[in-house]
Amino acid sequence: QVQVEESGGGSVQSGGSLKLSCKVAEYSYKNYCIGWFRQVPGRQPIGVAVRETDGSTSFADSVKGRFTISQDEAESTVYLQMNSLKPEDTAIYTCATDYRPTLRCVPESVLSFAYSGRGTQVTVSS
Repeated sequence: QVQVEESGGGSVQSGGSLKLSCKVAEYSYKNYCIGWFRQVPGRQPIGVAVRETDGSTSFADSVKGRFTISQDEAESTVYLQMNSLKPEDTAIYTCATDYRPTLRCVPESVLSFAYSGRGTQVTVSS
């Protein structure tokens, strides 16, 4: 079992920023894709962002230009920086990871990752 530890989230006003953290084991950090998906209760989850093992990142169109991913190798932690937040970004955000040595990881693929955290609530008020 791969441990995924999330932190961050909270409530902000529209236009504000939040930063989510996702800490995994060192081996997972170096060899696994790590990403986030979000879900509004009663709706389908949506892949938001992903970091591949080579450090490259990709984002869903709905967050492109507003969300970025950064990393702290010493802490085996990946961060999702969310800027210019909108009320429609309100959701439960979950970090997930998986070993995908032969497949390119894209935001949509995060939904099928084998290991995930408990999720953290992000609320953006207008």
